[in-house]
Amino acid sequence: MASILDEYEDSLSRSAVLQPGCPSVGIPHSGYVNAQLEKEVPIFTKQRIDFTPSERITSLVVSCNQLCMSLGKDTLLRIDLGKANEPNHVELGRKDDARVHKMFLDHTGCHLLIALSSTEVLYVNRNGQKVRPLARWKGQLVESVGWNKALGTESSTGPILVGTAQGQIFEAELSASEGGLFGPAPDLYFRPLYVLNEEGGPAPVCSLEAERGPDGRGFVIATTRQRLFQFIGRAAEGTEAQGFSGLFAAYADHPPPFREFPSSLGYSELAFYTPKLRSAPRAFAWMMGDGVLYGALDCGRPDSLLSEERVWEYPEGVGPGASPPLAVVLTQFHFLLLLADRVEAVCTLTGQVVLRDHFLEKFGPLKHMVKDSSTGHLWAYTERAVFRYHVQREARDVWRTYLDMNRFDLAKEYCRERPDCLDTVLAREADYCFRQRRYLESARCYALTQSYFEEIALKFLEARQEEALAEFLQRKLASLKPAERTQATLLTTWLTELYLSRLGALQGDPEALNFYRETRERFQAFLSSPRHKEWLFASRASIHELLASHGDTEHMVYFAVIMQDYERVVAYHCQHEAYEEALAVLARHRDPQLFYKFSPILIRHIPRQLVDAWIELGSRLDARQLIPALVNYSQGGEAQQVSQAIRYMEFCVNELGETEQAIHNYLLSLYARGQPASLLAYLEQAGASPHRVHYDLKYALRLCAEHGHHRACVHVYKVLELYEEAVDLALQVDVDLAKQCADLPEEDEELRKKLWLKIARHVVQEEEDVQTAMACLASCPLLKIEDVLPFFPDFVTIDHFKEAICSSLKAYNHHIQELQREMEEATASAQRIRRDLQELRGRYGTVEPQDKCATCDFPLLNRPFYLFLCGHMFHADCLLQAVRPGLPAYKQARLEELQRKLGAAPAPTKGSARAKEAEGGAAAGGPSREQLKADLDELVAAECVYCGELMIRSIDRPFIDPQRYEEEHLSWL
Repeated sequence: MASILDEYEDSLSRSAVLQPGCPSVGIPHSGYVNAQLEKEVPIFTKQRIDFTPSERITSLVVSCNQLCMSLGKDTLLRIDLGKANEPNHVELGRKDDARVHKMFLDHTGCHLLIALSSTEVLYVNRNGQKVRPLARWKGQLVESVGWNKALGTESSTGPILVGTAQGQIFEAELSASEGGLFGPAPDLYFRPLYVLNEEGGPAPVCSLEAERGPDGRGFVIATTRQRLFQFIGRAAEGTEAQGFSGLFAAYADHPPPFREFPSSLGYSELAFYTPKLRSAPRAFAWMMGDGVLYGALDCGRPDSLLSEERVWEYPEGVGPGASPPLAVVLTQFHFLLLLADRVEAVCTLTGQVVLRDHFLEKFGPLKHMVKDSSTGHLWAYTERAVFRYHVQREARDVWRTYLDMNRFDLAKEYCRERPDCLDTVLAREADYCFRQRRYLESARCYALTQSYFEEIALKFLEARQEEALAEFLQRKLASLKPAERTQATLLTTWLTELYLSRLGALQGDPEALNFYRETRERFQAFLSSPRHKEWLFASRASIHELLASHGDTEHMVYFAVIMQDYERVVAYHCQHEAYEEALAVLARHRDPQLFYKFSPILIRHIPRQLVDAWIELGSRLDARQLIPALVNYSQGGEAQQVSQAIRYMEFCVNELGETEQAIHNYLLSLYARGQPASLLAYLEQAGASPHRVHYDLKYALRLCAEHGHHRACVHVYKVLELYEEAVDLALQVDVDLAKQCADLPEEDEELRKKLWLKIARHVVQEEEDVQTAMACLASCPLLKIEDVLPFFPDFVTIDHFKEAICSSLKAYNHHIQELQREMEEATASAQRIRRDLQELRGRYGTVEPQDKCATCDFPLLNRPFYLFLCGHMFHADCLLQAVRPGLPAYKQARLEELQRKLGAAPAPTKGSARAKEAEGGAAAGGPSREQLKADLDELVAAECVYCGELMIRSIDRPFIDPQRYEEEHLSWL
């Protein structure tokens, strides 16, 4: 038995070949190259298993890759097809003459039932070697089993249905648990549910299938020799595990619906097709006396599960009394009928026989055929051989069949991954729809094909179907690639022309008003379609020309808005004097460039609204770009025109804080022309600093002078610091204004005096007002009576100046007295200084032997020291070390220089000739040692380091040097 399933292709058997009715080569079509490079593999390929049985094969079942066959009357051979070289033999242990009647294997491949001709049933589990008889089943010749695919597991079958030769349907449940010698039996229960009858009474239950639909409803299909019964119902909630009793109880009073055929083979067989394991079945095939009834299973139908039913009648020589069929299996698109010497495959779509596969006589007659739903393989056997059919790409040419049936949706579904075939289907569907006058559907299909564009377009033109042509062009346009710009331009232009022609033909026809509106909506949808936006944008120039040539201004504006060509929209509104609509477009889209371009036009007609829009945009607009429009508008000089310009300029200056000189200069010019009262206020608000004003001072001066605004000119003069000119001009306006100008140069007393003299001369000589002149004299302390006397005429009497002269004399007298007092105070101060100096010469301090240095705390007398009047005493070197860090850099350098010179100078010995020579040399060539010491003392000992300014300046210094803080901190821990 080694390598029992090593497969090879028997030299005496042949591969199944499809008949011409179901070809496997695609149809060539324009746009594709269809070449068959290698031989197409047949759909059904037969292989003989390299296996010679030791005894004749009496029965064979396959499920979930588990193969079980009975050999002779007492041997069971089990093979896991995943481990084909490990077959398992089980002896049934029968001593009587009972033979195997039928075997049943569930969908998991775990539970095997062996029905014997002696009305006994044996149970074998895949995981065990023991053959266990089912006592409750004894006395029943089992013909069929309906497995429970929803509840069945490897350890339990769940509730199942059992059909017998006596027409009874039982419900049972099996458990794989052995449980020892006194453990429970494998058959948990076995109870009757229903009896199937034909006209003559109870009839054998040939097939049983139990399924559950997606909606939770359960259904059972049972067949006898001539009838097919349907049991449909929904189990009560929470009672699924109770089995099928509730389902069959609904038919206790009335028979279930059934289909019946007159002829009989003496048996029948039912096959289901399930796309995936544990999913709902999709199709059925029932082999009976009149032929094969096949169709679809629709679990959603309330009355019957069977739909699209057809009967394939047996050909001559096949059927009851001739060569009866032995078994039927169902695949996705075929059912295979097993005869004694051959296998015939019939296409369920066309009813044509696409395969006749004959078997050689040496293998003996065929016995049965089964299908493994988990793998899709088909198994057929004789008493001496086993064969397997591989089903490969069964749906490869189904599209052709559906195409011939004009079922285009299904044809497209089954050739979706084959572009050449899909193109053929679409072309055929388009032609079919065209012939049926379904032009729009035809256009949609043509747009997806590779057919010649010109031919399709001419076809619709000849049929005068412009709407369908437009649909075709739109779909072709949507399928273009980005590089196909020329084609896109052609299609968009053509579509626009079609729509415009149609709208032009319908416009003005009252009877076609609704159609006109629909066409206009479709045209607008085309223009605004996101799919076409790229191509429409590229062709916008030609489309605008077409719209203009047709005079369709409505869609011209609509298209410009879609393309965001707002410039064209605004220009259109301006041309038609719809200025408010133009401004609404500008305000809605807020494009500064469009404002700059169209403001010169709009401001002449709607100035207030335009300025409002400018103000609303705020800083997004550059006010400099709007000045030309304002200048042109305000040249008329009308108050309203100037006021609108001033309103916007004031907004820019006051709200936006504009500092551009051009804006401020233009606002000045507007004030000078239209609002003189606001001119001076603006200038004063701008300030008096020439570096902080934002207008051009010279331009402002010239502007104010041209319009005669003298006060404004005076202010500009003041900003320019031209005080003499400011006073001269102010005297022409107001003396008080001139006085204000004269007081401005506060730091230049000579200039102030000069300006006040100008005012005094003007008051005396021009106004001849002595009182005012005297008031000027009192206002400026720099002027004296003698300064203004030369300005008075000779005939003026002294009475006018009496008070001023007396005041002046009193001031002089007071000044003389002040000087005398200061001289006396200076003399007294000098005497006090002389006295203090005399006292200092005789001042001394006493140093005790126990006195210590204030810095190092060592005895003071051990080294040279300094004694301060405050009482602090320091060693010379300690004082030097304490003073040095607080000295400026230049004094520290001077200190180092003095120390260096002092160290280099020789120490003189008293009374020696050498000392005198050294002193003489120092006097001749540089400072003496005494002078160096004096300079050093002046730097170091000028004041006490603890009581003088050095200590005051160091008040913000920390007590501990930051660089030594960590070290000091750690020393305290």
